[in-house]
Amino acid sequence: MYPAPPDQPRFIYERTLQTNEDVEDLTTMDRLKVMATGQPLQVQGLVKPYGVAVHQGRVYVTDTAQRAVLMFDIPGRRFRQFGQEDAGQLHKPIGIAVSMDGEVYVADVIARRVLVYDGEGRYRRIVGSDQLLRRPAGVALSPDGRRLYVVDVGGLDNDDHRVQVFDAHSGAHLQTIGSRGVGNGQFNLPLQDAVAPDGTLYVVDGGNFRVEAFDPNGQFLLSFGEVGRFPGQFARPKGIAVDPAGNVYVVDAAFGNVQIFNPKGQLLMFIGDRDLAGKPGKFFLPAGVAVGEDGRVYMVDQYFRKVEVFKPLARLQREAVNSPSSAQDSR
Repeated sequence: MYPAPPDQPRFIYERTLQTNEDVEDLTTMDRLKVMATGQPLQVQGLVKPYGVAVHQGRVYVTDTAQRAVLMFDIPGRRFRQFGQEDAGQLHKPIGIAVSMDGEVYVADVIARRVLVYDGEGRYRRIVGSDQLLRRPAGVALSPDGRRLYVVDVGGLDNDDHRVQVFDAHSGAHLQTIGSRGVGNGQFNLPLQDAVAPDGTLYVVDGGNFRVEAFDPNGQFLLSFGEVGRFPGQFARPKGIAVDPAGNVYVVDAAFGNVQIFNPKGQLLMFIGDRDLAGKPGKFFLPAGVAVGEDGRVYMVDQYFRKVEVFKPLARLQREAVNSPSSAQDSR
């Protein structure tokens, strides 16, 4: 449970997703086949997961090693893998987002574009190009689904550290947010982004060890975080998500956890610990994070090849933590 006693628990570990067997039920025919042949059924699962997005209980995970997206349909008890066909083929999928109507947007850092699929993984269209995107790694959608915010990581040898904004349906380029630097509204190796219900855009500014917030039109609002090893600081920030209440979840690969902040950037609590045990709540190389419509938190770990799900037990308030037990060392 998180946080640990004596604080009131807000989240509890619920389940782990790794393979198709974690969602699929064996049919009678499957059982007969196993009995007749003595051979186990083929298992499909995560190899090197990175990003995660959730829509109505469907969990979509990018896998950079398999060059695919894996779908764990929890309510439907189904598993699918897509993005490997000629049309809509992926090369290195990183960031992922799902629109309110179920369309899946995937940032391909090698192909330098965003590929769009329907909820079943059927290829629809492309947004962006190598003329506008250098290393797209993160994607997020505005609450109305009209604007697509694509994080362009750039690199050490160029100044293309920015967020490119597109019309999510037509693909038209609308604006560029940010430039390389350390000032307000600037980036140094930005990684992932997320949009709050009120339209606020949050961007993980990895090289500057902070999160920056922008209004829907790209105007800088605030930033929070700094380099360090204590609660509210960052050592290796990666994934980011926003819950229905507007709280911000930031994964730190060095701490092995996800820190949760209110919209003002004040720390509320964290989930997870860095550990090589691989048990529930233990992470060694966490990457992406998502929050479902019901408040469930989905956290990816690349080392353990898993997505862990944490169920909310109580409403997470937006006040900053003020008790020593809630703000223990975030490592």
